[in-house]
Amino acid sequence: MSAPLSLERVRRKVEAGETLSDAELSLLRAEAQRDAGPVLRLALAHALVNAGAERDALPLLESLRRDFPRDLPVRLGLARALLGLERHGDAERLLTEVLAQSPDDPEVLKVLAVLGLRRGETDKARAYVADALARDPFDAEARLLKEELEAVDLPPPPVPQEQVLRPEFTAALTAALGRARVVFRRQGKDLLVKLATGGVGRVDVGSLYAAYLEAPGSQGLTAHAEALAAQLGGLSSGLGEEGASLEARLRPVLRPAGFEARAVGALHRPGPAGLEIFYVLEDAEFVRYLPESALAPAGLTPDSADAAAWRNLSSHVAKVGCVLIDQGQIRPSKALTGLWAVAEGDGHDAARLLLAPQRQALAELVGEGPYLVSLARREWVLVCLESDAKARASLARLVPSPDGIPGTFRLTEEGLSPV
Repeated sequence: MSAPLSLERVRRKVEAGETLSDAELSLLRAEAQRDAGPVLRLALAHALVNAGAERDALPLLESLRRDFPRDLPVRLGLARALLGLERHGDAERLLTEVLAQSPDDPEVLKVLAVLGLRRGETDKARAYVADALARDPFDAEARLLKEELEAVDLPPPPVPQEQVLRPEFTAALTAALGRARVVFRRQGKDLLVKLATGGVGRVDVGSLYAAYLEAPGSQGLTAHAEALAAQLGGLSSGLGEEGASLEARLRPVLRPAGFEARAVGALHRPGPAGLEIFYVLEDAEFVRYLPESALAPAGLTPDSADAAAWRNLSSHVAKVGCVLIDQGQIRPSKALTGLWAVAEGDGHDAARLLLAPQRQALAELVGEGPYLVSLARREWVLVCLESDAKARASLARLVPSPDGIPGTFRLTEEGLSPV
């Protein structure tokens, strides 16, 4: 009784597209020689194709076609071998005949879709896959073909560029500031810059470096640094505004514990999960923290500034989209990956997770939590369901950027908590 059991196991491996061992192939070949019907001979041909031996499979399939000229699986097997040999014209002629015979068979449509993919005719392939899924929405092979076609639509990866290290970036920036006669001083990892309107502004070099890595442009590091120096040279504090105007520009941001040592004098308070909440002035180009000393002249208190910042942030719910992590780079994805991004990209997305409307938008798209959250990239807040083991592993492998927050966090209706 062992031979039939072994044979059945071998057939299942062939159907799954696996490559047989020499012993398994010998068993299947011996059984096929004793079988007058097409089933085992066709399984042997498929096993050869799975092993990349289409030339060996072709005579067997042509013999089967002569013996069983109307057998659909035989003709599809022959078409598959022809595709493997890149005889696309012969495969197309055969498949056209088969389609005329069985216009509603999804197996035919799937092989035609593969032919379209091989030829680069993605529109045709997409139509065949859609037709197959319309007949059977749960067809696993058709769904895989659909994902492959969606991957074809993804934008090509960026052309690799020479990696600029942070010390090199900082040196280029300080040199450009010197040439532009902008008065500045290094303080730890930041720069203190004399503002055009008087006073001193703190420049977060980590944020500027991260922005450069995200979009280095085509002009090179020196030109980028020159442009930054020109912008910094004309920067104003933005703190001379009326209280109401200043209040309208406040936004909260999450920062790691100990960040007050980098933003000396900036207003902040303890946040969730061991993080800290700071307050910045809305600015598309630079991160400018609100000094605690600016509150009284503007008629604000720490509590009123905090309330205004959260009120301003809650006026807009950020978009949520599916993403993938490709060699450490985060990219939008049309296919479902289990990874999602709250990606308004303005630096406030981490704080938005503390707002009920943003969590509601997340739940509507991703499903009910709890979630795991990565703040490793300041411009990408990544989220996955806590129950999704594969997505959780992807988050754990993501290396934080210089201005990111390491680790993962748990997000529930109560807010963020450490993992």
